[in-house]
Amino acid sequence: MPKHLLKLSTIALLCTTALPVQALDAPTADTVVATVDGTEITLGHMIMVRAGLPEQYQQVPAEVLFDGILEQLVQQAALAQSEGAEESRRVKIALDNERRTLLASEAIEQVATAAVSEEALQSAYDAKYASAELGQEYNASHILVATEEEAAAIAEELDGGADFAELAREKSTGPSGPNGGELGWFSAGMMVAPFQEAVETLEAGTISGPVQTDFGWHVIKLNETRALAAPELDAVRDELTGEVQRAAVEAKITELVEASEVEKVSKEEIDVNALNDLSLLED
Repeated sequence: MPKHLLKLSTIALLCTTALPVQALDAPTADTVVATVDGTEITLGHMIMVRAGLPEQYQQVPAEVLFDGILEQLVQQAALAQSEGAEESRRVKIALDNERRTLLASEAIEQVATAAVSEEALQSAYDAKYASAELGQEYNASHILVATEEEAAAIAEELDGGADFAELAREKSTGPSGPNGGELGWFSAGMMVAPFQEAVETLEAGTISGPVQTDFGWHVIKLNETRALAAPELDAVRDELTGEVQRAAVEAKITELVEASEVEKVSKEEIDVNALNDLSLLED
């Protein structure tokens, strides 16, 4: 090759390699990723399959899932166009149900999203916590033994002036014994019923008689009580969001159904056992 042509070729190569690689257009839901006998499969189809995978697959990288999802859609497209694939009555009814379900889900999503605002959350918080009676918390200690006789003897010692914490360390078989029997703070529902009921009958600083539970026999001292404090709004934000959304969706459904002209057959007007008859779906 003549030197001047070699030189031009080298310059052309250098110019070509120096240019940035032209980026492909950004994909959209309409980007075609495969065709099967002229039927297009789009990225949108793949995205919907990806979104519908079981939870254990949601964290799997897209590069791992891509080929499998695409192959699944190719196989389905080939089967759907095969000689034996017809849109039977059963398929049409299933598609009707699926379309109705998807449209209803979209409507619910829109209502739920629109319902959440700082004002709505604050209003829900105020209604639930601001003026509500949240109950009491209890701080108690106990001594746990195996028999009623042991518990009665301990209660008698305490009546005689014995130190509760020392007796707990000495005689309690419960895990709180080495700590003087202290259980810390708890609210209603956190202890077994007989224990909780006994605590709620005590005044701060007083001691119960023997109380039986499935764990054994207890002697209980109520150390102090306090009103249960309302949580901060941020601590219950997710909970309130769910409640606001559920209320909005339920209200919207009621509104739409009541505004619709609905006619329903009663169970007396139809053989309800037909619900189990799949043969009715045959063409």
